[in-house]
Amino acid sequence: MMIPNYAMITEISLYSYGFVNARELAVKITVSLKLASEQLSTQSHYDFGMRAVKSIILAAGALKRAYPDEDESYLTLRAISDCNLPKFTSEDVPLFHAIISDLFPETAVKEPDYGELDKSISLVVNSRHLVMNERFHRKVIELYETTQVRHGLMVVGSANSGKSTIIKVLSDSLETKSRKLALIKKLGISIEELEQQGGSPSGADGGEEL
Repeated sequence: MMIPNYAMITEISLYSYGFVNARELAVKITVSLKLASEQLSTQSHYDFGMRAVKSIILAAGALKRAYPDEDESYLTLRAISDCNLPKFTSEDVPLFHAIISDLFPETAVKEPDYGELDKSISLVVNSRHLVMNERFHRKVIELYETTQVRHGLMVVGSANSGKSTIIKVLSDSLETKSRKLALIKKLGISIEELEQQGGSPSGADGGEEL
């Protein structure tokens, strides 16, 4: 059976998205997945094959379109992290961080700004009387990032670990964000002007529980 040349496929795809250093970054993407498959634990939902490569390529391409002037190494690092970290067990996360740190030693990790989505998450969390700790917020964001690169996904975890709550919070947050943007477009004002007026879309204060 023929084995696809992952590095070449990744390189050509990155060039098509406008990456200048596609060859170097393609090698880092494929090596990161190879090392992860060798060093991380064995889990039934782990996948480091072509589907994982394709997800990273799509995420990197989307980031390149959104931030064309950003450092390409940072965009690639973020794509690798966004596509892989959500599926890892807590024991494997530090190991994967070590892998990508070795591959991107000079690339500074910056916290992404999710803007209106973050504001909507805070609104929904407060309306549901939940506690917004760092881990909960990260899991909501990870689920959002996964939906951007996967056609289908599964949320796994032990009972009472917050799976349903995370799904519902993200769903309500995206709806709140959409309603807010629709209201801004309808009124012809900026987000800052809407917030100064104290306006909020119907359901932004929490709405009914799902």
